[in-house]
Amino acid sequence: MKIIRAKIFDKYPEIIFGFSTKVGLNRKKPFYFNLSFTVGDDENIVKGNRMAFVNELGLDISQIAFQKQIHSDIITIVDKPGIIGESDAMITNKKSLGLAISSADCTPIFIYDKINSVIAAVHSGWRGTFQRILSKTIKKLINEFNSKPESLVVYVGPSIHQKNYEVGKDVAELFNSKYLLKINNKIFLDVLNANLDQLNEFQIPKEQIEVSELCSFEEKDLLHSYRRDGKNSGRSLGIIVIKE
Repeated sequence: MKIIRAKIFDKYPEIIFGFSTKVGLNRKKPFYFNLSFTVGDDENIVKGNRMAFVNELGLDISQIAFQKQIHSDIITIVDKPGIIGESDAMITNKKSLGLAISSADCTPIFIYDKINSVIAAVHSGWRGTFQRILSKTIKKLINEFNSKPESLVVYVGPSIHQKNYEVGKDVAELFNSKYLLKINNKIFLDVLNANLDQLNEFQIPKEQIEVSELCSFEEKDLLHSYRRDGKNSGRSLGIIVIKE
């Protein structure tokens, strides 16, 4: 099993973090090591995959909170594991409670407030980015958990990069032109840097932000990509936990 780790969290032994890949115990085509129940994969295989991944992190599936991601700006404060309903960002200050983000191109962001012991997990595709879900999550940390930007440690996980993310004019018109690249009558959107700019608005120290260089579209042997594989794409899970 190949798991992507965040070096930025290595400094904090109280944090458990991992981001799954296509490479795991079950590599059956077309979904490979898929951790989502919503893509058409066999339910029992997905259950086994999830359990294997979570156990590899030293956790139990009963510790994890999952959300039904709907490309919204809904942020949920979580105090127990299980399915929490429709949401695209979660926050908790509970120890041993994992927050899970499912992705296959969208930008996954994981935040740790190292002073107040709070974590957040954000799923931000173009809709969430347009709705500024990352900015709203950080504001919620500040307003409801007394977080300070200088105390936040952030990992931005693998996502699709601009050169592989063509969008229509209707989507392009929603974004500042600095996030758009026009080539041969095609328009490409930079969702990653739109999210990084939201981070930068809070002046979080640069040394406390790690950005994965992996493009989900290009890493065909490692990462799931809906834009590349369509209905045959599985999903990765990223999980963050504060140890008891």
